[in-house]
Order: sequence, then structure tokens, then C-alpha cells
Amino acid sequence: MTTREYGGVRLERVREHVWEIPREGGMTVPARVFASEPLLEAIGEDDTLRQLRNATHLPGMVEPALCMPDGHQGYGFPVGGVGAVDAEVGCISPGAIGYDVNCGVRMLRTTLEYEDVRGREEELVDALFEAIPSGLGGGGVIDGTADAIEGALERGVEWAVEAGYGIESDLARCEDEGCRPDAKPAFVPQKAKDRGRNQLGSLGSGNHFLEVQRVTDVDAGATADAYGLSEGQIVVLIHCGSRGLGHQTCSEYLRRIETEHADLLSSLPDKELAAAPAGSRLAEEYYGAMSACINFAWVNRQLITHRTRAVFGDVFDADPIDDLGMELLYDVAHNVGKKETHEVGVGPDGLPAVGDDVTDHAEREVYVHRKGATRAFPAGHEAVPAAYRDVGQPVIIPGSMGAGSYVLSGGAASMETSFGSTAHGAGRLMSRTQAKREFHGDEVSESLEAESAIYVRAQSGATVAEEAPGVYKDVDEVVAVSDALGIGDRVARTFPVCNIKG
Repeated sequence: MTTREYGGVRLERVREHVWEIPREGGMTVPARVFASEPLLEAIGEDDTLRQLRNATHLPGMVEPALCMPDGHQGYGFPVGGVGAVDAEVGCISPGAIGYDVNCGVRMLRTTLEYEDVRGREEELVDALFEAIPSGLGGGGVIDGTADAIEGALERGVEWAVEAGYGIESDLARCEDEGCRPDAKPAFVPQKAKDRGRNQLGSLGSGNHFLEVQRVTDVDAGATADAYGLSEGQIVVLIHCGSRGLGHQTCSEYLRRIETEHADLLSSLPDKELAAAPAGSRLAEEYYGAMSACINFAWVNRQLITHRTRAVFGDVFDADPIDDLGMELLYDVAHNVGKKETHEVGVGPDGLPAVGDDVTDHAEREVYVHRKGATRAFPAGHEAVPAAYRDVGQPVIIPGSMGAGSYVLSGGAASMETSFGSTAHGAGRLMSRTQAKREFHGDEVSESLEAESAIYVRAQSGATVAEEAPGVYKDVDEVVAVSDALGIGDRVARTFPVCNIKG
């Protein structure tokens, strides 16, 4: 048996690209890491593995806790982590979902070709940067009236389309059709609503961006056809989340959990894993508030989409829908918790069990925590939009500014292997602080333009330094692991043309 050890955490090789941390001590389940040898080395350099092992102490966790191939250290629960916790006897953990609720990514396809954009990159990136709010603090596409905030929180993209900020097909091509029915705006703290009021339709800062890309490679012709992708085509990637509203909501519920469920918190190895017991009043309130934050983030990306369409229409003097075909390919969330039904090991009492206690398998409702992980449902799944059901759900994997991105399809093995999940990006290799020590924003921008014809506009050089290509893992390797495991199948590769950041 091949074993590895990093920072006192021992892993055993189960099969190619699958490494297990055996159950011991207070772990309720084992943990598994999906990684090639080079990716495992990178994952082992920070606190990811200890955080993953800690996460298995959450009560009600079913099957192994998982780390995707882009995993890296987070707060309490690692980024790239997936954990399914029984919705009857388990718990829900805001820290295992993340502060930026429904940080996610969407791709717009166009009928433009790369040749249509060449020579106009600077004009396009300047127009996008001018039109789309970015950076810390306020500023959005619309004035966030109380009615607008409540509509976004309760109805998601449906509200935005009815208000004139989208088209009907945007609904069908968004995860959950752009609305979580469990949303309860009344449980979103007022301070969170106040923070989000002037941020609807803004990128924010950090690793959030809008990037115009060209399709460079198509690997799965039939699936690419279903997705409307072809070589040389221009697409647009939008990556952002719920802004200050989601962060404030997570923070306030974590503090409430620390007070109201201190007994559960005391049994966990990291207070950032603070969780509310399933069925408790606080668990229900957090789930309703978190679902509303998911809706808010979808509206945020929808409003940016609306403004992006307008910019393309102005720059190319054409109707963005009728002439440029700027339709949504798909929108996926990657910081969420959802009630889903999955088949898990159970004991004689029908409740979740592991190891030798498993006597059967049964479908159970679980809270699937995906923190920096993308839903990747396979072909035939009822939750996949009808237009894509024969080929599987689109999965969008952003890379760094200099390495390109990928479109995958939900893999046939995803449900049994990863609770229908795969990676969400390239995954960081170094912290933002270290990145700013090693890179200079102006130099990064100049290099990208001179060497790769990638045009970048940002609110500050520090942001560019934090997101330099060298800060991230090899996205090609991440996607190769996903493809090999059958949890997300490679469809197409894209490469940056221009990028705007906060």
C-alpha cells in the first residue's frame, strides 16, 4: 500500500488519484483527497489536510469527507471541500459553505469569433471596466431599493428577468433555474441587507473577475455542440458572489451558533466549523437565509450579464441577443449548502453508518456542503436543464489569468464518487500576502499583454499581483484528475482575451 504523510496527516492510496485519511480518534468518517501526485504535494504544503480531517468530526457526516483536486487551505473547512451531512441527525455548518455564499461562475456564449475582437481588445476591456462596478465597497448596476433587495433574495433570477435585466432562457440555463425555493429573506440579517443594498451588479475584489475568452480546443464534439461551443468562438466568464450581504450573513450566524450551540462547538476541533444541529430553529433559519443569499448572488451575476450585453452591443454596434447571440450557457454555484438526496451506507436502524456498521444502503436527505466545489450532475439527472440532459450538466472551471479555463460536463461517476461534485478552479498555491511579496501588478499586466495578448484592467496593482498566474495550481492537471475519475468530463478549453478585476 502506498502511503504519504504531510504535517502529521497520513494518507493511503486507494486507487489512482484517490487518497484516504483513515478514520481514527474523533473522526466520524474517513476523508478522501482526489489528486495526482503533483497536486497532492501542493495540497500537503498548507493546512488543507488537517482542516479536512477536522471536518470529519462534524456529527452526521456520511461517507468520506472529500477534497477536490484544486483544494487549498480555507477557514475551518478547506476550499475544495465537499461534505454530506445527514439532514435528520446531523448538522449544517456555515463555515463549511463559506463566507461568500454562492460565489460562482457563469459563461455567456456569443457568435463572435476571435478575429472579430482582435485589434479591439483595449477598446473592449476599457468599456467593460468603465461599465461594470468592481473593487471593495459599494457601487452596483441598480439602486438597491428595499423592494429590489427583497425581490432578489426571494425570487432570484426570475425577479431580474421580470424587471428587464435578462431573457427567459437565462432562467433555464442557471443552476436551480436561478432560484432556491427554500429562501427566507426574513432570516437575512438587516445589516447584511444594508451592506448588499448598493452592491447588486458588482464584481467586488479578490479573485472575482469578468473575462472575455476564446475557445481554443474542443474535445467532446457532441457535448460541445449541445453547449453551443466551437473553436475560435468568443465567450465571457463572470465570477463573483453575494458580496457583503453573504459575508455578513455568514458572520452573524456563526456568532449565533457559538452562543446558542456552544455544546456542539466545544466538541469540534476548530471553532470555524461551528454548526447548528439539524432540526434546530437556528439550522432552519440559517438554511433559509443562506438560500436567500444564493438567490442574491445569482441576481448579482445576472445584472453584470445585463450590463455586459449592453457593452458588447455598443462596442460592436449590434444587438447583443439577435446579432451577437449573447446567451447564457450556464451558471454554477460553488460556495453552497443544499438539501439533496443521495444513497449512503446505513445501519440496522436505517440511520447513516460507516465501516463495519454498514448493513445496507439507502437514500437519505443530506446537507451537501460544497465550499469551492462545483455541482457536476451527470447526463439523465432530472436537475440538469432539458437542453443539456442528454450530455450532462455544464461545469465551468476558471483557471488563472494566464492559463485559461475549462468547460466540463457532469461525469457518469460523480454521484457515487463525489456527491455529484467536482473542482471549482485551479486552486491557490500561495496566500495573497505571499503573492504580493513575489509579484508586482504592473509587471504581471505588462507581461500578460506582451507575451500572451491578454489585456487586464484592475482597480489596483495589488489585486493583479494577488491573482498572478504563478499563484495558482496547474488547471490542466486539476481537470485531468476530474476527467480521469469520471466526475467531470473535459469538453472545451478557453484562453483569456481581456480581463477586468476589482
